[in-house]
Amino acid sequence: MREGSSIPPRVFAAIALLAVANGALINMIMASRLLYGMANERILPAPFARVHEGRRTPWVAIIFTTLLAMILIAIGKLDELAVVTVLLLLLVFAAVNVAVLVLRRDPVEHRHFRAPRIFPVLGLAISLVLLVKRATDEDGTVFMILGVLLAVGVGLWFLNRYVFGRSGELDPSELDL
Repeated sequence: MREGSSIPPRVFAAIALLAVANGALINMIMASRLLYGMANERILPAPFARVHEGRRTPWVAIIFTTLLAMILIAIGKLDELAVVTVLLLLLVFAAVNVAVLVLRRDPVEHRHFRAPRIFPVLGLAISLVLLVKRATDEDGTVFMILGVLLAVGVGLWFLNRYVFGRSGELDPSELDL
């Protein structure tokens, strides 16, 4: 045992391993559901919206995200992949705050939650500061991985929009490809 610690190193390592595995599992579930939702909204190609008949899980999106994760694990180091995850999450947080500000411009006819304008502005500013701070500490490998992941996403959107000509809400008949 280390001095000052009452937890044996093996127990601490096991807890850390379980925490990392749990985080990875949550990210995998979230990523496949995100692809499914974006396909349902016609942002990504329709096959990502296919669900298993019995389990009702988005099996195409699950396979795609699993393959992508396997490729990333094969080519990247754990610390680089963790930084890429942090940078992507900060980009998402910034985008959500921008979306909140944009959505505030057009009034809607129904009652809904409305946050004071200062909160999305602060959220955007904090996300950008953290993004820049974290990004300046990294080397080129992290940015290469980040760029490839963003390019895959933009490529799928481009394929969906300009090759398949899909935009707007999903027609359920399209799922029977």
